[in-house]
Amino acid sequence: MKTIGVIGLGIIGGVWTRHYAAAGVLAGCWNRTPKPDAPQWKDTPEAVAAAADMVQIVVADPPAVQDVLDRILPHLGPGKVVIQSTTIDPESSDRFRAQVEARGARYLEAPFTGSKPAAEQRKTVYYLGGAADVIAAAEPLLRLVSETRLVVATEPRKAAALKLAMNLNLAVMIEGLGEALTFARRAGIGDHLFFDALSRNVGASGLSKLKEPKLRAGDFAPQFSVKHMHKDMRLASTTAGAGRLPLLEAARERLRLAEERGWADEDFCAVLKLLA
Repeated sequence: MKTIGVIGLGIIGGVWTRHYAAAGVLAGCWNRTPKPDAPQWKDTPEAVAAAADMVQIVVADPPAVQDVLDRILPHLGPGKVVIQSTTIDPESSDRFRAQVEARGARYLEAPFTGSKPAAEQRKTVYYLGGAADVIAAAEPLLRLVSETRLVVATEPRKAAALKLAMNLNLAVMIEGLGEALTFARRAGIGDHLFFDALSRNVGASGLSKLKEPKLRAGDFAPQFSVKHMHKDMRLASTTAGAGRLPLLEAARERLRLAEERGWADEDFCAVLKLLA
């Protein structure tokens, strides 16, 4: 079994780190905000890259990925693999791949779907873009923290694009769910009846089931934050070839307003509060 290092210990990266450590494959981890109590903590990302066969990056956005690469590239070479799991745009994927491969290392685009509960239960789903041999090499490690590894293409950029498409769907769905719930509440329909009816309707979804307890309780603790979904919609709207998509622009604006109201670190279902 190869070893892995994790750079980025946010909501998801921190969970993966614990799973890898429990399996005995974690060579190191690092986070911009120090978390020295994390398993196999290293003081620098360079130390993580030097210690691990594979380095998994799960940070905030393309600039954050670039900052990490600028530091670890000198420590990459033949035999090393960068597993890029941050949600980024296809153009950034092309750029990062070129930088990694110029050092003789290999690159795998591996964005994922699944919020904190899915990560804790090892039910993450990865979208993999890369050469078949790189995917095969990473598979035993990714299997430790996920339920499904969906091979998208040999071109990493397509995996990045698919992840943005999936998040676009979620951003639009959460606005529709929030508006439907608000409509029902204003008509005097209780939350229990609303969600009971929804569960028997073709409009029910994994998202509605996941967010039902949060929406009923007014609990906006983050499973996936407003600021990260807003970032993803910005990336989607500027992706070359995507064109203008009306619901994408509407969802982006709702998330912008939620962030403006000070809810950046709350769960993205906090867009419901804009309807109050």
